[in-house]
Amino acid sequence: MEVLGPQDVQKHSVHTLVFRSLKRTHDMFLSDQSNPPAMDEKAEEMKMAIKKRDEYQSVVNLVNHHQKANHLDQDEENIAIPSNIDPESSNQNIENSGMEMTVRYEPPEESTKALVPVLQSQSLLPRRSSSVPKPKWHPPWKLFRVISGHLGWVRSVTVEPGNQWFATGSADRVIKIWDLASGKLKLSLTGHISAVRGLAVSSRQPYLFSCGEDKQVKCWDLEYNKVIRHYHGHLSAVYSLALHPTIDVLITCGRDSTARVWDMRSKANIHTLSGHTNTVSQVVCQSSEPQIITGSHDCTIRLWDLAAGKSITSLTNHKKSVRTLAFHPKLYMFASGSPDNIKQWKCPDGKFVQNLSGHNAIVNCLAVNSDGVFVSGGDNGTLFLWDWKTGYNFQRIQAPVQPGSIESEAGIFSCCFDHSGTRLITTEADKTIKIYREDETATEESHPINWKPEIFKRRLYLIVSKKYRPLSTEEIPMRESEEAENMAANAATAASVSYLPNETSEPNLQLPPPPPLSPPDYGELWIHQGPDSLNHSFRENR
Repeated sequence: MEVLGPQDVQKHSVHTLVFRSLKRTHDMFLSDQSNPPAMDEKAEEMKMAIKKRDEYQSVVNLVNHHQKANHLDQDEENIAIPSNIDPESSNQNIENSGMEMTVRYEPPEESTKALVPVLQSQSLLPRRSSSVPKPKWHPPWKLFRVISGHLGWVRSVTVEPGNQWFATGSADRVIKIWDLASGKLKLSLTGHISAVRGLAVSSRQPYLFSCGEDKQVKCWDLEYNKVIRHYHGHLSAVYSLALHPTIDVLITCGRDSTARVWDMRSKANIHTLSGHTNTVSQVVCQSSEPQIITGSHDCTIRLWDLAAGKSITSLTNHKKSVRTLAFHPKLYMFASGSPDNIKQWKCPDGKFVQNLSGHNAIVNCLAVNSDGVFVSGGDNGTLFLWDWKTGYNFQRIQAPVQPGSIESEAGIFSCCFDHSGTRLITTEADKTIKIYREDETATEESHPINWKPEIFKRRLYLIVSKKYRPLSTEEIPMRESEEAENMAANAATAASVSYLPNETSEPNLQLPPPPPLSPPDYGELWIHQGPDSLNHSFRENR
């Protein structure tokens, strides 16, 4: 094989080499530009069939029905009986001839009724005007018992499945068990070294589970009133826990931005549900999908697949941190609470249902009973009661602080209904537990539904300097001059007066302030369960 030396290689300029490359490329593709590949008829038929099915499926059936109706009309014209022939004799002739045919006699005047009814499109039918459902009447709730005994903020509450007692956890590091009927203290459990933030009682075993800001998750045996298991793994404070209703699984979440799934017996960390970017404040669990839902301070709600340990959906509708979640006991729905809005969702895909606006506070807790009474508790001590179906706010309660406390200690941290749904338990910043029940003397006549959806759902807009300024409903009756009424009427015609709030707009409507509350009779309501429960205390920064 002959090897060429450096002197045998012919050198060319860069311009010449580039030109030759372009020429070769041009020659390679020139012949294919004018000769496209032949069309495949089978592929083209398949393409048109798919396009027809995807784009015209909803009207293809209508065309077929119209064609069938036209054919039947033509056949009917061919076999129509003249008006001067007796129908009975004509029917006898047809039967005698042995023809298997159905003949319909036409009267002398023209008939507008077709032999086969033509199916009309759903969009062509007149649609009924959508009516807003009227809320169900609920009797108002009243405070009937206040229990004191904790020496710190009461942060958590749970009711045992037998509905005989309930447990509360406090910032004084003590778990107290109370008799639900009498409100008397039955037991105190000590073991946590920081505030107890979550409690749950198992319906399958005699176990009480607790979690706290000391990173600990404990399992208490209620037969011996001792801790029998610890679940180690969280890197920071644990804020909430939930028990699976059908399998022996425990779910916890906390400030390390994760939710952890534990085997209740072996204490093994089955899954670590990571995905949130901030504190996971609440976790709830149910037997149907999604089995686990978490709410976080990163303003998102995540729906989790328990078997795979992965996130199914992330709901980003909230604009502020989500601090609480609640399942409806009967409906396949859940609710989330945030300072911007309370939102309702449908399971299993997390479809948005509606906003409940008006509770202008940091919403710390939510609860709902089987009658559709939906409760939200705020950081300023306000308790709002809603009708679940319509979102109508039928009562507002300002929780009174216990004697000796300051006004800023009015804050509700957790709430829950007992299993009968007739008693509401709240735990508050004034170190007390308050129990509410329905007013048995209230009737629909004494407490009518003051429901005006056009007031709460409508906004008028005034044109001021070529800009739209929202006019609140409180301002409208105050405009007595004729000029103001004309401006409101012009704005109604020019700017689409009313609209229903949707997910994108979410108007934060300011509701009228609640009426002043009469102070309760503390002499009959208060039950003191320990010393130093009435000392002055100040709310610390959380």
